[in-house]
Amino acid sequence: MRFKERAELLDFLLEVSSVTSETLDLDRLLANVADIVKDVIPHELFAILLYNDRTRTLRMRYSIGHHDEVAKNLSIRLGEGITGAAAASRQPILVPDVRTDSRYLNALDAVRAELAVPMLVRGKLVGVIDLQSTRLNAFSEQDRALLVLIASRVGTSIDNARLYRRVERQNRTLRVLAHLSQEFSSILDIDELLTKIAITVRALINYDAFSIFLVDEDRRILTCRFSQRYDEQNTVDIIPLGKGITGTAAQTRQVIRVPDVRADARYIPTQPDVLSEVAVPLVLRDRVVGVMDLESIRLSFFTDDHLRALSLLAPQIATSVENARLYEELAKREQRMEQDLRAAYKLQSVLLPRTVSDIIGLEVGIRSRPAREISGDLYDFFEHSDEYTLIAFGDVSGKGAAAALYGALISGLLRILAPRRRTPAQLMKLLNEALLERKVDAQYATLSLVLWDSRKSTFTVASAGTLPPILSRSGELIESRVEGVPIGLLDDQDYDQIDIVTRPGDLLLLYSDGVEDQLSGTEDYGRERLERLITGNWRDTPQELTNRIFDDIDAFRGVTPLTDDQTAIALRVL
Repeated sequence: MRFKERAELLDFLLEVSSVTSETLDLDRLLANVADIVKDVIPHELFAILLYNDRTRTLRMRYSIGHHDEVAKNLSIRLGEGITGAAAASRQPILVPDVRTDSRYLNALDAVRAELAVPMLVRGKLVGVIDLQSTRLNAFSEQDRALLVLIASRVGTSIDNARLYRRVERQNRTLRVLAHLSQEFSSILDIDELLTKIAITVRALINYDAFSIFLVDEDRRILTCRFSQRYDEQNTVDIIPLGKGITGTAAQTRQVIRVPDVRADARYIPTQPDVLSEVAVPLVLRDRVVGVMDLESIRLSFFTDDHLRALSLLAPQIATSVENARLYEELAKREQRMEQDLRAAYKLQSVLLPRTVSDIIGLEVGIRSRPAREISGDLYDFFEHSDEYTLIAFGDVSGKGAAAALYGALISGLLRILAPRRRTPAQLMKLLNEALLERKVDAQYATLSLVLWDSRKSTFTVASAGTLPPILSRSGELIESRVEGVPIGLLDDQDYDQIDIVTRPGDLLLLYSDGVEDQLSGTEDYGRERLERLITGNWRDTPQELTNRIFDDIDAFRGVTPLTDDQTAIALRVL
């Protein structure tokens, strides 16, 4: 295109300035520049190459007519080729016949002429506009002068658009960081968290592969907990600390950026097309908990802006990952504990008799349930002879496994001491001394020892802090009270005992404090409610009565959980 008058040229330059200044979107701006050049200078191949000051290379940012592979991967060093020479010299280069110029980089065999014009802003190189044609002598001196004028106008706009893009990227990073603390800290499932981190980082940096390695301090290795490549997850081998780029980042606690992994001896090949990598240690309270690793199939892909963003993200990621890992470990421990408790419950089911072999002169009913997986209530039956049976009934302080184990200890001691036919009071004293000798801290138990003499139809009862048993005779309640200090609490204790002479049909109820103390809202079940139930149902068999007690407790408590372990033993005199 030739401008006949100076006014036409000025109008054109004003149009160039107007079109290139109307947007800060870099992609749209470069497309506008291509349209402007196409209207005034005929060509077949067009490219705008932007300069990277860090790598000192030119890369195609916008192109027309070039092969996709060339447009994507071509990287030109300063002084390399006609384009690189124009950038290095800061001067336009017009080549009428590229076959006669050794600097030409063959992009297409049919190309004959090339025109390369650098874009400068206050002496700083922004990039190069490059035109190529299949015709010899396709570009004139007037074309060169016109492209120089265009380049002088669009260089500032392109530089501003790049700056705007950088600021937008930084603002996006800051916005992401502002939301990360709350969002990441609310995710405790580590797999969900790592997936969220990968998505978040990809919104900031268009990586091709992303991995998070966690430190195994005992084995001194990094284990890959999460890996994603081209949106598909892959398994990656473990890496010893100090080995490879990732292992070195963990050991040195420094961010490592490798522009070209082919030139770095530390690189451990995992994918043949990876060209650049950055590894960021995740440090929490002066301890490396892992490494975040990003890879790209492009040379020198990771910029200073990328490193700043990753360095800002790393502390929050380290905290969130460690919290999620601790939560995962805690969940595994709880799962193991639940398995142990289930095993303990099965064992306790064997240790605590659910049914009792026939006792001369008595019919027995038992009902028991734990507030947790296993109970702190204990009971057992010891036959001395056909005439005598010892019944032990108690409640260990606390709940759960510790209480159940202490109860098992008491049962074991009773099996050693009970066969010697001591009175309940004597046996209680010996049992208390045996527990204190074993010095089990912060544990004690309330216990009733009831000796049944079938020949005399008599209960002999000694108590170490248990609730008084309830004796029902044809629906009438007869008070029988005996007191004593819980066993395992104080040494040198003597215990009292009482004799309860019974008649056929009498019923003696032993029960744990979990029955009385069961809550419904703020109201407890209480002894009075229990006594009314016994009075109204004294004709029930012992098992029917214990079942009725538990059914009544359930109706009373509704949705309120069990307050404590609950056990009831009913003894009917035959």
